[in-house]
Amino acid sequence: MSESLDGLMDRLGYRFKNKVLLKKALTHSSFANEGRGGLESNERLEFLGDSVLGFVAAGYLFQNHKGPEGELTKLRAALVCEKALHSYSLQLKLGESLLLGRGERLTGGAERPSILADAFEAVTAAIYLDGGLEAARCFLLRFLEKEAAQQKKRKFKDYKTTLQEIIQQNPEESLDYVLTGESGPDHDKQFTVEVHLNSNVIGAGRGRSKKEAEQCAAREALSLMGYDDK
Repeated sequence: MSESLDGLMDRLGYRFKNKVLLKKALTHSSFANEGRGGLESNERLEFLGDSVLGFVAAGYLFQNHKGPEGELTKLRAALVCEKALHSYSLQLKLGESLLLGRGERLTGGAERPSILADAFEAVTAAIYLDGGLEAARCFLLRFLEKEAAQQKKRKFKDYKTTLQEIIQQNPEESLDYVLTGESGPDHDKQFTVEVHLNSNVIGAGRGRSKKEAEQCAAREALSLMGYDDK
């Protein structure tokens, strides 16, 4: 087990002073309930790690991302959801080091998203207890920065949806896409579209289809509103 822990610590980028903390973070309740190894499960560490993760994620977003509270809250949720934590665990190959009960291991527990996500939170707590908040922050930022960039990229892939989500926060306002021009032969048409907020033009775009032109118009509107996707 010591070699396995050493390999994991290399992947974590953190060397534990108290390796028992790391081993406890890797101990699933199914293993602890079998009374093997004399360790308690990682559930208490998971509870603490959830708070540390949320705090670090909120601080990172506050310092590095512009936007209103609602947008930051939504992005933080994406960074700390089970899907994201599962991805972080896979990058660390946590499943290879988990201590699972016989039944849980035989049924694929080492690959189960919920178990891997919980283990990531527990490992975060273990680093926090062993090395303090700054050590936990350095560990987490490797994952949070990358995931935030990916979330931002996904967000702006569909500009119309993004614009709609922003505008619908004010129910009295409405968006309309108006076709204002069409040119070129059938095999190479160009469409021009304006996006209207109530009666005001807030963006315009051109494209080879109406849908493409609408996306371009929405993108321009978002840019003018300060939501830069670069």
